[in-house]
Amino acid sequence: MSARSGAPLSFAEAFDLPLSVDLRTAARAYGICPGTAYKLIRLGTFPCPVLRVGGCYRIPTAYLLRSLGIEERPVYAVDLEAGAANAARFDDTHPREMEDPA
Repeated sequence: MSARSGAPLSFAEAFDLPLSVDLRTAARAYGICPGTAYKLIRLGTFPCPVLRVGGCYRIPTAYLLRSLGIEERPVYAVDLEAGAANAARFDDTHPREMEDPA
């Protein structure tokens, strides 16, 4: 068996993955060596669907994350701040009509 191809993916790294990943990246996410990942594919027991594209294996990130128990991308405070700043900028460019306080 070959050695692992780096440390397992961190939670933050997992959310920055593209739409599909190579087999080495998927193996890192599971914390297994690439040799074990190839063996699991040959046995038909890899934990998520695998696509064969030419001579390469690609794993859709959505399936990878779901098999790791990650169903949704969490919302971080930075995302909330950015959204609030965009909303405030939108409100500044579109003034509201004055309401009559009756």
